[in-house]
Amino acid sequence: MNKHIRVALIGVGNCASSLVQGIYKYQHVRDIENVPGLMHVTLGGYHISDIAFSAAFDVDTNKVDKDLSEAIRTPPNLAHQFAQVPHLGVPVGRGATLDGLGSYLKTIIQESPRAPDPVAAILRETRTDVVVSFLPVGSEAATRWYVEQALEAGCAFINCIPVFIASQEEWRRRFEERGLPLIGDDVKSQVGATIVHRALTALFQERGVRLDRTYQLNFGGNTDFFNMLERERLESKKISKTNAVTSQLPYPLPQGDVHIGPSDHVPWLGDRKWCYIRMEGTTFGDVPLNLELKLEVEDSPNSAGVVIDAIRCAKLALDRGMAGALEGPSAYFMKSPPRQYHDHEARRLTEEFIAATAATAAVTAAKDR
Repeated sequence: MNKHIRVALIGVGNCASSLVQGIYKYQHVRDIENVPGLMHVTLGGYHISDIAFSAAFDVDTNKVDKDLSEAIRTPPNLAHQFAQVPHLGVPVGRGATLDGLGSYLKTIIQESPRAPDPVAAILRETRTDVVVSFLPVGSEAATRWYVEQALEAGCAFINCIPVFIASQEEWRRRFEERGLPLIGDDVKSQVGATIVHRALTALFQERGVRLDRTYQLNFGGNTDFFNMLERERLESKKISKTNAVTSQLPYPLPQGDVHIGPSDHVPWLGDRKWCYIRMEGTTFGDVPLNLELKLEVEDSPNSAGVVIDAIRCAKLALDRGMAGALEGPSAYFMKSPPRQYHDHEARRLTEEFIAATAATAAVTAAKDR
C-alpha cells in the first residue's frame, strides 16, 4: 500500500480552497483525537496528512500557472481562510473550458488565452491516484471530457458536482472495464441543506407523519450561487437535490408539492449559505403538522471533510483493485449515487467498506513482507 495519495483538482475555486487548507490544518492531529469537522482522522490506515496534491487545472487567467497555494487565495475565491498553506510546487494547469464558464461567470472570470494543457499526460506524469472534480454546476460537456482524461490516465474519479456520471450505467461500466473506482455524484455536505432535509423527511416517515408538501430555498454569495443565476444550468442540480430528499419516502410527492433548489445570489453573504426549509405534513387524526427551519453555514468548508474521506475511500479501492462505482461511499458522500439508501444505512455500508478494504490491504502488506 502506497502511503501517499496523489490528488489532482479540476477547478480551483472555493471548495478546492477549503480542501487544500484542511489538509494542512489537520496534518498533525493524532488518531485518538476527536477533531471537529472530521468524520475520520485516519481512514483505512490513511491519515489526512497522507493526501498530497499532484496537479490542478483551471481556466481563469488569474489562476493558471500560479502555484496551487496562491491560486486558492485568488479572487473571485472568497472561502474562509483558516490555515496557512505552504508553497506546494504544484502549478495550476490550463484546463479545457467547453461549457465550464456560464454567461454569469464570464462577467467576473477572464479565460486564459493560452491553449489547454494535455491533462491525461500530466495526470500520468504526476502519478495521480485520484481526480476530484469541482467544476461549476452545469458543466456537462466539461465533466464528461475530464472523466475521459481520468480514464485514459488510469485514475480514480470523484465527481462532486451534479452531472450524472456514477449514477449512469454506461459510465460505471467504463470504469469497471478500466479497473478504476468511481465516487459520485454531487457532494453531500457534512451538515448541509440536503442532509438535514433528508433526515427530517426520514423522521416524518419513521414517526408516521405523511409529508404532503415541502420546499428548500438556498442562497449565498459565492461564485457557485452566482453561476446558478443562469437557470439553464440548474436542471441537473434541481434533479439531484430533489431526488436526494424524496428518495427517503416510500411514495411519490406530486411535482407541484416539492420545490428544492438554489434560489438567489446575495453578494454580501460571501461564502455563507442560508437555507430555509418548510415541511407540511399530516399526523394523527388528519391534523396538520408544519415545520420551518433555517440553516446557516460556511458553504465551502462544509464539503471539504466529506471529500477528504471520499479521497481516502477511492485510494483504498485502488489498493484493493476494486472497479466501478463504490456503492456505499457514493451513497454516504453524494446526493445522487447509483443507489439511494437511508443515511444511517449508507454510513454503515461505508464503515464496512473501510474496514474490509483496510483488512485486505493489511493482509497483502504482510504477505509482501
